[in-house]
Amino acid sequence: MTKTVYTFGGGASHSDPRATDKTITGGKGANLAEMAGIGLPVPPGFTITTEECVRYLREGSDFSDQLRADVAAALTHIERAVGKSFGDAADPLLVSVRSGARVSMPGMMDTVLNLGLNDATVEGLAATSADERFAWDSYRRFIQMYSDVVLGLDHGLFEEALEVAKEENGYFADTEMSAADWKALVTEYKGIVQQELGTPFPQDVNEQLWGAISAVFDSWDSDRAKVYRRLNDIPGDWGTAVNVQAMVFGNMGDTSATGVAFTRDPATGEKAYYGEYLVNAQGEDVVAGIRTPQYLTRAAREAAGATAPSMEEAMPDAYRELADVFELLEKHYRDMQDIEFTVQQGKLWMLQTRSGKRTAKAALKMAADMVAEGLIDERTAVLRVDPMALDQLLHPTLDPDAARDVLTKGLPASPGAASGRVVLDADTAEQWAGRGEKVILVRVETSPEDIHGMHAAQGVLTARGGMTSHAAVVARGMGRPCVSGASAVSIDAKTRSLRIGARELKEGDTLTLDGSTGEVMAGEVPTIEPELAGDFATLMEWADAHRRMKVRTNAETPADCRMARQFGAEGIGLCRTEHMFFDAGRISAVREMILADSEAGRRKALAKLLPEQRSDFVEIFSTMAGLPCTIRLLDPPLHEFLPNEDAEFADLADVTGYGVDHLRRRAAELHEFNPMLGHRGCRLGITYPEIYEMQARAIFEAACEVAESSGEAVVPEVMIPLVGTKRELEILRKLVDDTAQTVFAEKGRTLEYMVGTMIELPRAALMAGEIAEEARFFSFGTNDLTQTTLGVSRDDSARFLAVYVEKGIYQRDPFVSLDVEGVGQLVDLAVERGRATRPDLKLGICGEHGGDPSSIAFCEKVGLDYVSASPYRVPIARLAAAQASLRAE
Repeated sequence: MTKTVYTFGGGASHSDPRATDKTITGGKGANLAEMAGIGLPVPPGFTITTEECVRYLREGSDFSDQLRADVAAALTHIERAVGKSFGDAADPLLVSVRSGARVSMPGMMDTVLNLGLNDATVEGLAATSADERFAWDSYRRFIQMYSDVVLGLDHGLFEEALEVAKEENGYFADTEMSAADWKALVTEYKGIVQQELGTPFPQDVNEQLWGAISAVFDSWDSDRAKVYRRLNDIPGDWGTAVNVQAMVFGNMGDTSATGVAFTRDPATGEKAYYGEYLVNAQGEDVVAGIRTPQYLTRAAREAAGATAPSMEEAMPDAYRELADVFELLEKHYRDMQDIEFTVQQGKLWMLQTRSGKRTAKAALKMAADMVAEGLIDERTAVLRVDPMALDQLLHPTLDPDAARDVLTKGLPASPGAASGRVVLDADTAEQWAGRGEKVILVRVETSPEDIHGMHAAQGVLTARGGMTSHAAVVARGMGRPCVSGASAVSIDAKTRSLRIGARELKEGDTLTLDGSTGEVMAGEVPTIEPELAGDFATLMEWADAHRRMKVRTNAETPADCRMARQFGAEGIGLCRTEHMFFDAGRISAVREMILADSEAGRRKALAKLLPEQRSDFVEIFSTMAGLPCTIRLLDPPLHEFLPNEDAEFADLADVTGYGVDHLRRRAAELHEFNPMLGHRGCRLGITYPEIYEMQARAIFEAACEVAESSGEAVVPEVMIPLVGTKRELEILRKLVDDTAQTVFAEKGRTLEYMVGTMIELPRAALMAGEIAEEARFFSFGTNDLTQTTLGVSRDDSARFLAVYVEKGIYQRDPFVSLDVEGVGQLVDLAVERGRATRPDLKLGICGEHGGDPSSIAFCEKVGLDYVSASPYRVPIARLAAAQASLRAE
């Protein structure tokens, strides 16, 4: 039978490759086994596989007899390794129960520490440790954590009781509580459980263990985990492993500590140890931001101007041992590591290592530095950087010369700059952002339940917590600027306001955060565009060397074209000519053309538009300097251009000479019940050929003008949208060809050009072989191809698609990542049939999917020649295309 449990540490064998397979034992379990295998001090434990989680959730929260037997055997392994027995009143074994998905999901799933304590074993722990205060502190921690995670009680009930106890005793910090204080609080905590649930806190240690295992499995499907998976494209059927491990204690006095560290700075990428620790504490104190921790190194402490001693100064022996572990792990994994550790009475123990989350800036620097150090090669460097993380670098930062009204300074937890209106809870952040507001989420500290608000916000500000708190880690992963530990911030939830020093702000007031300096400023501070040089340029150079597909841009303004070229675009994959029609100076002529009731009337209006369109194309061709430009002729339904207001009809009446009533009647005649599938795209060119004729003339006249003035070889690619039959394309290609020849005769020169089509209807994909007889290129318009294949409106689907993703009907939003199973089949079929007819058929994609890494991987697989993305996504597409090419080798 398949193993359900794998042991690690304490002399366990790690010869079974499944033990270090992250798909089986999760990232945490696999790395614990690997660390133990290379001789690092890892407390012994065992891992329940992800497969058991999937089975448990599928079969209704039940444990198999085999799993129960395997857990019992694995528990015996821990007991033998540490010389203690689980549930022994005299010398109890205590364990931690932690989650461990195959990819890091910081703070999303549940953990229980100090499991195995009850009214009897706490006395044994006090006796064997000779520290009654430590034992009762551990017991109160266990009751609070278990009640929250397993029993479902509000942790605030216990926090409030603790705060009241400290206040009554005149204490400021938890560390001032005595053994008697903790003992009294334990009694109060148990009373809360009895009052809230009507049953006593569980004393049976085996009941505690299986309750915690259940809770960890169940947390895979918690709301916060589902949101995190949706935001990070993590499949819902992976499940989480459960790691049960002998407890080691960082709360056994001043020779004990706990901490989180990175082998390099995750914010900047510098090769410097980065981390925090707390004396006389447990790990949750650090990551939850309950206490503000101390710095790991003396250099970091001095740079921050802090006075509390660093670990390097306070615990030099343990620190030197930790530094040696850093070097060993980074060389072993060939990547920056995120490490959790505990020092128990001077002895170092390793609790976790994983490849650390990092900002895009840090990822680029680490990749470049590690290649220079010989730790990795260029190929590995290209594959290591998350393409979507580049988005953090492609947007403005604060203008260093702008005036700043600095209110306070916290910890620079996640770099970047953001301005927005203050909101004080995650739900409000999501609501305001949903209506287009830019918001800054301000919290005392964030918790995993806040993830939807953090995603909706432009930036995050917390009053408590350190550089490795939940807010910091999640914000860095999301690319959100974050300032944490801003102790001057005081929040009043009742009045929906906050005070920063002497200044009071209301919810809705504007703040600016600088996540690189930790500054918090009143109002909005101007920004500047980023400079994409240095490590960014180096990585892009490596990516381009390994990339097969070209990367173009979707752009129709000179500014967008210039930006795209700066980002490395190799042409235009989609120029939407209708966007030019919406210009305020042209819309009147467009409306005149649409509402005309004769060809002569339309041609009169089009004559006004011709020089404007030609001017647009001159600028575009000049900016793109000889690179290919795919120009889509008019696509949207005409009603989108029509006036709605009385004043607009009146203005149009003055221009056209028609009465307002006539224009209203004409507009009503053009009304369509389902315009997305109505009179649009090539159907406009078939019924009103003069529109496409004008656009083709503008394209070729502009191309001739630029070719003559610059000497550049301008190669227009004229794209006919919404074709479903060969005959449609045949008619319109002839119109374009005839117009080209007329212009060339007038200008006395000829230019190379191409006519092709957009494949955005299922019929077009199915008939691609025939359509290719008339087309020199196909561009897959996957926005509409997704709509027409799925029968789902992109504009109306937001209200239900999230539910579909949550229920696993679609793995991802099909308008964000291409539906490979369905729409992808049509793309693959069109590629095969099109190239069977025309082997040199140029193939690209120009929908929003052209900037999505997983969709780009599919484009590589089916052999497209290029992808086209919005200007700011061009670097993302370049890196994603390189990764797809490397993985296909």
